[in-house]
Amino acid sequence: MASGPSGRLRQSAEALAIPVGALAAAMVVFGLVVAALGRNPLEVYELIYRGAFASAFSWQNTLARAAPLILAALCVALPAQGGLMVIGGEGALVLGGLAAAVVGHLLSGASPLGVKLAMALAGMVAGAAWIALAGALRQYRGVNETISSLLFTYIAIAIFNHMVEGPLRDPASLNKPSTHPIGDASMLGRIPGIDVHWGLAFGVLFCVAMYVLVRHTTWGFALRIVGGNPRAAQLAGLPHSRLVVAACFLGGAAAGLAGMVEVAAVHGTANASLIAGYGYTGILVAFIARQNPIAIIPVAILLGGIASSGGMLQRRLDLPDATVQVLQGMAFLMILAGETMFGRFKIFQPRQAAA
Repeated sequence: MASGPSGRLRQSAEALAIPVGALAAAMVVFGLVVAALGRNPLEVYELIYRGAFASAFSWQNTLARAAPLILAALCVALPAQGGLMVIGGEGALVLGGLAAAVVGHLLSGASPLGVKLAMALAGMVAGAAWIALAGALRQYRGVNETISSLLFTYIAIAIFNHMVEGPLRDPASLNKPSTHPIGDASMLGRIPGIDVHWGLAFGVLFCVAMYVLVRHTTWGFALRIVGGNPRAAQLAGLPHSRLVVAACFLGGAAAGLAGMVEVAAVHGTANASLIAGYGYTGILVAFIARQNPIAIIPVAILLGGIASSGGMLQRRLDLPDATVQVLQGMAFLMILAGETMFGRFKIFQPRQAAA
């Protein structure tokens, strides 16, 4: 039989090597595209590094962008533990931000700490209910969760735009419709020492908590059985549907918290800037991390850094700010292709003990 520690080590090496190889392949292809545009790929990569990680200011931008990505990626990773592919994090994020903005304005005269907690709760409940609905449709009506969650995103954005530009619009917001501001007292502060808002800490703590829940509790073990072998889970008498819907609820809560963070730490109101694509990029983060809550943290920082470097490419090389999105798209394609490579390399397979 396979050696236990050796087998786990080889599986860990495979889980790291294949995504890294896919990212390297994406960079090579991206470099060829850049060269075809008449730019030096090495210079482009240097500017991406400088814009993302070369200075304290770069790190601040990178970590600020990584905060919502960490939480949005959990919206994909947690349902995936139960075998569902939910890609509606963007919708949960914008509704969570809208709910947080409304509660923050209504409670503007209350204790700042109480307002922040109420905003976080409102954002999480809104996002959780939205994604749990997709999970419930899958479990109780057989509706494909990937399609329904994507369509729910368009519905959520339409609801958001209607409310922000209509019933909830602040009359003082002229050129850019937005809700009433939550007030300076209700804004999230900065983490001492790194000058990044507390949303980053929320994301890290949420990831750690979800890792413990999924990997080190009986509930998480049951959820992984449901995701790995639904038939065996049913035969064992596990509450299949409730486990899956609960995972969707937690994933949606994470995305809703990301919306609250963007409102309370960045914008101060709910407006069109909240629809920034964090929910979509979170899909890529979750895939690269292979749905591991802990691995989501460094991957989100990497992609947050790439995203924050777009402005430098535009200023220095006159490339569109969206150039980095091309790199992210290529990375997504390579990661999907890399999924087919798992289990095909003998070096990563556990050795069989002699009879």
